[in-house]
This record gives sequence, C-alpha cells and structure tokens, in this order.
Amino acid sequence: MTSISHVHTVAPPPDVTFAAPGLPDNRIPRSPTRTNTRGNEESSPLLVSRVEHEYGLFENNFPDDPNFQEIIREAEAAIDQGILPERIYQGSSGSYFVKNTDMKIIGVFKPKDEEPYGQLNPKWTKWMHKICCPCCFGRNCLVPNQGYLSEAGASLVDSKLQLNIVPKTKVVKLSSETFNYTDIDRLKSRTKQSILQKVPAIGKRFHRLGLPPKTGSFQLFVTDFKDADFWLRKFDHEDLPISTATRLQHLFERLVVLDYIIRNTDRGNDNWLIKYDPVSSRGSSGTDIEDGEWSLVDNPDISVAAIDNGLAFPFKHPDEWRAYPYHWAWLPQAKIPFSDEIKDLVLPQLSDMTFVEDLVDDLYELFKTDKGFDRRTFEKQMSVMRGQILNLTQALKDGKSPVQLVQMPVVTIERSKGLGGRGRTDSETFTQSFAHRAPFFSWC
Repeated sequence: MTSISHVHTVAPPPDVTFAAPGLPDNRIPRSPTRTNTRGNEESSPLLVSRVEHEYGLFENNFPDDPNFQEIIREAEAAIDQGILPERIYQGSSGSYFVKNTDMKIIGVFKPKDEEPYGQLNPKWTKWMHKICCPCCFGRNCLVPNQGYLSEAGASLVDSKLQLNIVPKTKVVKLSSETFNYTDIDRLKSRTKQSILQKVPAIGKRFHRLGLPPKTGSFQLFVTDFKDADFWLRKFDHEDLPISTATRLQHLFERLVVLDYIIRNTDRGNDNWLIKYDPVSSRGSSGTDIEDGEWSLVDNPDISVAAIDNGLAFPFKHPDEWRAYPYHWAWLPQAKIPFSDEIKDLVLPQLSDMTFVEDLVDDLYELFKTDKGFDRRTFEKQMSVMRGQILNLTQALKDGKSPVQLVQMPVVTIERSKGLGGRGRTDSETFTQSFAHRAPFFSWC
C-alpha cells in the first residue's frame, strides 16, 4: 500500500476562475448544484471568438490519481526534450498523439480550441462545412466547443458506475509547437525568446516564454485494439468460445449503458474498440482448435474500449434534422435482453436518486471549470441525463434488450427546488416530461 507523506498543491493562475457559492457566509450549501441562487452563473457566451490565453505558471495536479499525474509528467518531460505531440490526421478536429521520453505513445490530447467547431480547428473540411453549409453547421442539441468536457465526463460516468470501458480521461493543459496557434501567439513567443537571449534581465521578468498552454482532454492510449467493426465482421464468420462470446456480450452491454446515459450522439462501430488475440485460440502446434477441445486450452481474452466521447451530454434530445442514433442498435448483440451481470453492476446505483444526484454534482464540478459555463444550460443537460437513467433503469427491471431500450419514448426530468427543509426529499421536486417532436431523419 503506497502512502504519500507530503502533498504539494499549486494554486491556479489568476485567470482561472471558479464559481462563487452565492450564499451568505453563515449558510453552507449541502451540494454545489443545489442552491436557489444564480450567483455562480457566468455571463460569457458559450462559444467565444478568441483563443484562451492561460498566462502564468500552471501545473497539472491530480493528487487523487498519482498514476495519471505521473503519465502527465512524462508527457511534459517529453515535450521539454523536443519529443512533440503528433497530429492525428483522421477525424474532424485537432487531436494529437502524445509520447513519453521513450517515444512511446501514452495518450491522446484534444485541445478545446481545435475541436470540430473551434476557432483554431486545423482541419479544412469543417471550415468548408461552416462556409458552404452554415444551416447544418454543428449539432444543435450540443453545447458548442465543449467536447473536451464531454470526453472527461464520459470517463467520470464510467468510473462512477465501474464500467471500466473508457480509457481514463481528464482535463489538462499542454503547450507544444505542433499545436495549431495563431500567428500572433507564435510571434509573441519568438519575440520573448529573442528578448531573453539579448536582454536576460528583462526576459526573466516574463511570466511565460513559450506558447500559451491549451486546455483539452487527455485520454490514456490503449494498445493492441482495433475498430469494433473489424472484429465484429470476423466474428460473423467464426464461432467464439462460449465464455468469450458471453464476455463480449457483457462488455457490449456496458457500452450501451454508458452511451445511453450520456446520450452519445456519435457512436459508430469505428469509434469503439475491441482487443482480441486470435493466436491464443490455437493449439501449441499452431493448428486450429477442433470443436469440443476448448476445455484443453485457455479461452482467448477480449476487451472493449469506448473512445471518442466528445459529442455527448446534449441539453435537449435531437429534434430537428437528424436523430443521431446509436449504431450499435443494429448489431445482433442488441437484440439479446440485458444480462443479470449488468443488472447487478449498475441497477442498485441507478435506482438510488442520491447516487444520481451525486453524479450530477461531480459533473458540475467538472463542467463549471469551462470559461463559458452556463448554469441553466448545465441543468438542461442533466435533465436529459436523468431521463435517460430513468428509461435505462426501467428497461433493466423489465428485462428489455438494448434495441427495445432505444425504442422507448425519450424523457427529460427537470429538478425544481422547494423553499422548506434542507434534505433532498423536502427541498427538491422532479418534473418528468416527454419529447413531442421527432427529428426529420430517424436513420442518421
């Protein structure tokens, strides 16, 4: 058991602001998301036409997760040594493979301002989309430019429910020459470096010499995984051992639970991964195992990783052009009723309103760190999530299948606060409503 004798905390830079409690000093709110005040709302717009400038010293500190912090330290050390993140050319946003000093990929960094609709997105396809088809630009049910929070939020939900299918993801700040910066940012950085070299006495007074750090999501890199579509096509033509097929079904159900709760609007079979080693399903001589001989060898292991969770947590259900369906609903695994394994794992927690509201509180602590955070929009996001949890809970109790789950009428559950009492049951009420407007296209 590892013990830490000294914990060093680093104060955030002056321009990193946190929501004020909005309550008198003699009243301590029982929950950050359960106050009658609106004092912690921020008036800044959700999507601003500027680059976030984080001046001053800032360290990525994760005292509750020393393993993750050590990985971030490795990434920072590699960048200092000139081992710079490499842009991933697939996808519609600026995302980067981050390496350690051994040149090994350890994570994927997605800066906030390089998201699909960010100001510094380096991919020209989204620029063309915005110029040529502005009426279809973005997803009207999502908060613009908060994909990095969605990535970290999916990891938080995964951890709270112990699904263990999302590679750990947190919000960090990194700076690298390979990131997409404005010309003025690069000019300022070069000017400061030049002043430091020519007039050290003045250059040492600068708070920061390099390029400004970028806020974004950092997801741990998983190895030996392939797109689910690759393996699912192979599994259509080869029989898996019963234990392996059962394990795959259980992992698939965890993916369903995650996607449904966060209302993922972008889950195709190319952005969830499967790890499977077919070599382990062969005999020592390399020959195929005959039927009935599986008991003589160790069954191959199988794992699932749910990546690309940046288009989730909508503030309303899709109700205009596109429905953004879950593409796993067309898989044969979706027709099988939920197993007892997934029911035992998540049903006791999802049936507990205290657990659900604690989850809301944790997401609030994460989402409020964004400079464009809006309290009312966040409450709408959580209303959608509560409705998803209600449907999922009912489907699990009724023994439905994933495909039957997605066919249930979508619902939102809004929270309102009473004036009396400090306990949850006395001071809070919940209002349930159904969506009456369906998207024009239901298949895309």
